[in-house]
Amino acid sequence: MLTLLAMLAFAANSLLCRLALGGELIDAASFTTVRLIAGAVTLALIAAPRWRTRGRARADWRAATMLFAYMAFFSFAYLTLSAGTGALILFGAVQLTMFIVALSGGERFPLLSWAGLALALFGLVYLVSPGLTAPDPVGALLMAIAGIAWGLYSLLGRGVADPVESTANNFIYAVPLAIPASLLFMNSFHGSWRGFTLAAISGAITSGLGYVIWYAALRRIAATHAAVVQLSVPMIAACGGALLLSEQITPRMLLASAATLGGIWIVLLQRSGRDQRPVRIE
Repeated sequence: MLTLLAMLAFAANSLLCRLALGGELIDAASFTTVRLIAGAVTLALIAAPRWRTRGRARADWRAATMLFAYMAFFSFAYLTLSAGTGALILFGAVQLTMFIVALSGGERFPLLSWAGLALALFGLVYLVSPGLTAPDPVGALLMAIAGIAWGLYSLLGRGVADPVESTANNFIYAVPLAIPASLLFMNSFHGSWRGFTLAAISGAITSGLGYVIWYAALRRIAATHAAVVQLSVPMIAACGGALLLSEQITPRMLLASAATLGGIWIVLLQRSGRDQRPVRIE
């Protein structure tokens, strides 16, 4: 149940962002700032008892910068992408970043894993290749950058003693980075109470509380199972987009999803005998 709730929360971030930005209820920079502030407040309240007893950890500005970069590029990408397409590009970019870093660190992949990587990359390339139903190229590029930033953020967070406390700190330290970005895009500022509410829900509930639920679930499932179950997030987002936002699930999207998620699944299964820290997807 915890895992299911976490996956629904992560997929809901794409739906909330697309609902707010696609409907022009708020601008992308303001959505990012409100999401970060709401998440920081929620996680700070959860982590406050720990800070009172043992103090706060020092700032990790590299992690905070990657968190901000992920959220900013995520928001601007959803100005043009559908919920399912954005989630698939994000997930594929995150996992490919993790795999590339593992390879550069000396990890050896068997031939079947290389085939899985090639299949996953083919799926992403096919998804964004020119065509009638291809996603907006700028939006796809922005979401790919968001995925790379989230992959690097996850790598920076490996081995932290208390992931909830670390995530709370990173949200807090990312807020000062978001405010100047909002000022930079002041000419594009617009908002409504509904838009601000959606951004706050995304930050406080589907991000902040979603991470807490996910960390609780990780204590009860194997790391590889945790990574594999996240394959469901793009599909949940696509189905949610179709049901709630009237977005179309095209044959291109289905084929690209099958190739990308199938390729990643192959690699994850090949690595199942090793101790791998799962990647967090929002």
